Amino acid sequence: MAFRAKKLAASPPSPDERGLGGEVPRRTFLQRAGLGLAGVLLAPTSLLESCTPGTAQAHVQGALHGANHATGHLLRQPGKLPTPTRTVRTEVLIIGGGVAGLAARRELHQQGQPDTLLLELDERVGGNASAGQNQVSAYPWGAHYLPIPDSGNSKLLAFLRESGVITDFTPDTGLPIYNEYYLCHDPEERLNIHGHWQQGLVPDAGVPAADRAEIARFFKLIEDLKQARGQDGKEVFAIPLEYSSADPTYRQLDTISFADYLTQQGYASTYLRWYLDYGCRDDYGAPAAAVSAWAGLHYFAARKGRAHNASASDVLTWPEGNNFLIEQLRQQASAPISTGMVAYQLRETATGLDVLAYDVATQQTVRVEARQVLLATPQFVTQRLLAGLTDAPSASLSPYYAPWVVANLTVDGLPQGPGQPLCWDNVRYGSTSVGYVNANHQNLSLRSDASKVITMYWPLCDEPPEAARRRAYQTSYDEWLKRLLAELEIMHPGVTPHVQRADVWVWGHGMVAPTPGYLWGPGRAAAAQPWRNKLFFAHTDLSGISIFEEGFHQGIRAAHEMLTVA
Repeated sequence: MAFRAKKLAASPPSPDERGLGGEVPRRTFLQRAGLGLAGVLLAPTSLLESCTPGTAQAHVQGALHGANHATGHLLRQPGKLPTPTRTVRTEVLIIGGGVAGLAARRELHQQGQPDTLLLELDERVGGNASAGQNQVSAYPWGAHYLPIPDSGNSKLLAFLRESGVITDFTPDTGLPIYNEYYLCHDPEERLNIHGHWQQGLVPDAGVPAADRAEIARFFKLIEDLKQARGQDGKEVFAIPLEYSSADPTYRQLDTISFADYLTQQGYASTYLRWYLDYGCRDDYGAPAAAVSAWAGLHYFAARKGRAHNASASDVLTWPEGNNFLIEQLRQQASAPISTGMVAYQLRETATGLDVLAYDVATQQTVRVEARQVLLATPQFVTQRLLAGLTDAPSASLSPYYAPWVVANLTVDGLPQGPGQPLCWDNVRYGSTSVGYVNANHQNLSLRSDASKVITMYWPLCDEPPEAARRRAYQTSYDEWLKRLLAELEIMHPGVTPHVQRADVWVWGHGMVAPTPGYLWGPGRAAAAQPWRNKLFFAHTDLSGISIFEEGFHQGIRAAHEMLTVA
């Protein structure tokens, strides 16, 4: 899921997881480095506590988190893993406990398929919507909010109703009523520009008239596109993507980059181009030059949610971010979840598939016999798992995955400059980071000076992904902390002594980016096709846009494909 899919301005400015052999106790997310699928196949980082004594940042405690080194190397050499010591049988096996896998598990449960088992490599389910907690607050390690969903997304609205996020629907209009505690509190967002904190993220303070006019022209285009329908009568831009129009007039925008489209349309304002590039890096982890024009416009034009007590530009958020939604998905089904399980080999049988999975805790291998298997995994994991199958489907996708750095900093104060006070979302104009969110923003506290956790997001997309990944894994905790504090000092001069702790997570494969041709070329549809009615696929890689709604939709789609041939 997208770490930082953002609230958009309409116009400027403006139960425990269970193992295969029984209960597995939950361990706190910060007790050890995670084993997320997003990074386990790459050279992992080490775990370093605190920083160099004698430096200005020596008082800061913290750790560098990343993929497990030993497990990563075992996956490169599966032949060295032990032979199976026991066999487990299930009708449906789901591999991967991100949004798509959990949504599929929930849908199968609701449709009367109880014989399901989910394997997750990490200690907890959640993927890019993982979370942590310390004595001050819970906080996100990735995706941290959900925009107000479109009224046509009935499955998602039903899930939110069951989760208590929607409290009711109005009897006259049928519009959802959202729990006020979960709607993002004011003030919501601000931009540090020209030494001043302005309200909203669209550059405004000190922006020349000509640039303002160009910004207004772009948002007029967006308002028109929100209403536009293709020749097939469908909305041009919709969520999930599959609801969007197939009109070639619009889909051809997927063949060029967003940056080239903006140039063709005469958008030259430095302020506007920075904001649009920021939007792409924020939502996709890639610059406008690497994102398709269709995806760039979709970012702004697809949000059309309606509610009794919220607008399309409002968002739902929690201190732990979207891990709140992950927990709701987990709780709304009873099928067992086995964590710390590394699925590493598939083999076809007469009645389905055999899957070998390595239990990290017991260091034993389990054979799982299943009639149907769902790979709810990113493409770089999916292709590795398919390699052992005879006549396996060939790779049809080559996703762009930029690495990300996400840092949670505990502070006892944030020196404020002139302008808008501390908001939920805080961004600096011109920065290559995409700012930070205040994890405590939803707390019902009147103390503005209380200790809080802020979550900083930094997509590493200024060089090709492979080079950025290598550099990220070679960067020490001290260096990350130095960069993070330097960025924070620009926004809050004198903040360093107030930083008590900084925990840093490097995501090797942050999320898929919708590069030109990815969304509406033939690859996505081909990669999602079931194999022999035994093997099925669901992941936001198969959408091309890594947001909660897409992962949720992918899981439900795959679950229904499995039920259709059951």
